[in-house]
Amino acid sequence: MTDRVARCRRAERAARRCTLSAALCFALVATVAPVTAIAQKALPAAASGASSGSPTVAAAPPVRVLLMPARETTLVAQMVGRIDRLGGELGGAFKQGVPLVVFDCTEQQARLRMADAEYDAARQQHETKLRLQGLNAAGDSEVQLAATAVARSQAQVELARQQTSLCRIDAPFSGRIVKLHVRPFQGVAVGQPLLELVSGGPPKLRLNAPSRWLSWLKPGVVFDIAIDETGRSYPAVVTAINARVDAVSQSIEVEGVVRGAHADLLVGMSGTAQFPQAR
Repeated sequence: MTDRVARCRRAERAARRCTLSAALCFALVATVAPVTAIAQKALPAAASGASSGSPTVAAAPPVRVLLMPARETTLVAQMVGRIDRLGGELGGAFKQGVPLVVFDCTEQQARLRMADAEYDAARQQHETKLRLQGLNAAGDSEVQLAATAVARSQAQVELARQQTSLCRIDAPFSGRIVKLHVRPFQGVAVGQPLLELVSGGPPKLRLNAPSRWLSWLKPGVVFDIAIDETGRSYPAVVTAINARVDAVSQSIEVEGVVRGAHADLLVGMSGTAQFPQAR
């Protein structure tokens, strides 16, 4: 009886060990299978990265860009007068040096002729005093007063010529007219705006880039701009970077220029600037 009880206990312990081993094997298989599957999926990606020979570089996020004229100005009246004619219409192109605003200068020209006549009279009077002085018929004071009158008359001539030169305003650079404040035959006062001008040629670009880009963003970096109004992309290059970072927005002002001539680009257009990579 005792031997039978012992054999039964040994058989019972062996059964328990088999049950425990089967449970452990099942748990091990359930744990290793997902890890093996993940490793098999990651293996091709790692192999492809290793075969390329270079790490993947993330593209820089796009930033908004605005097209600005390289030069712009507002012509104002330097005299009181009436406009005789304008050198162009709204949006019209012009060349440097051509007259853009011409005033009716009848009065200024009359003053110039009068100043010239007074100068001639003073000069002749001075020459007469010099001849009389040679004959001992005029004193030094009379000659000096005549010379002073000549200098005063000459200054009046120069003043009249300067005022006459204000009757015509020439284009300071080549470009286009973007706003007309006056019309022909209109009277204007000193300081009144006349025309707004922008220069021709490739427009200038202005954008605010993240300040963390300063580690690689330098003048000469080439990038692309996508303009909303035209739906096209154009090459551009960085020309200048501001010397101060905006502490609030953590951005820095950057200027660039479009490469090449593009007649469809106008100042005031906007879009996005896409740099090739953020290093």
